[in-house]
Parts: sequence; structure tokens; C-alpha cells
Amino acid sequence: MSESGVVTMQRDVRASNAEREKTVQTLQHAVGEGRITMAEFEERVAVAYTAKTRGELDDLTTDLPRSLW
Repeated sequence: MSESGVVTMQRDVRASNAEREKTVQTLQHAVGEGRITMAEFEERVAVAYTAKTRGELDDLTTDLPRSLW
């Protein structure tokens, strides 16, 4: 299991609304710390809310420190 709470072997499992919200919270922390720009944040949030799988959500935060997850 990854630190984000998502089992990496299950990238094709459909994402839940709670998992989407957790990803958005992670992105909010990242923009607050200056790790991503507001434009990047907006793009990633749009993808998060339309993501169908856990893998799509994981891809939005892989370049961020795990401490934000």
C-alpha cells in the first residue's frame, strides 16, 4: 500500500468520491506551499474530479512529496 492509502496494484480500480476529495486536498496543500502553480492546481483538480480510476488520481500527485499525502 502506498502512503496515500491507495494500493498501487489496484490502479485500475474505480475511484471513490472520497479518494477524489483526498487528492484535491493534497493538491491544495501543494499549491499553498508553492510546489505547484495555481494554473497547475486548476488543471489537476479538473482531472481529479473526472478521474475514473485510482491510477488517474495517483498520477496527479506522484511528483509531490509524500508528506503532503
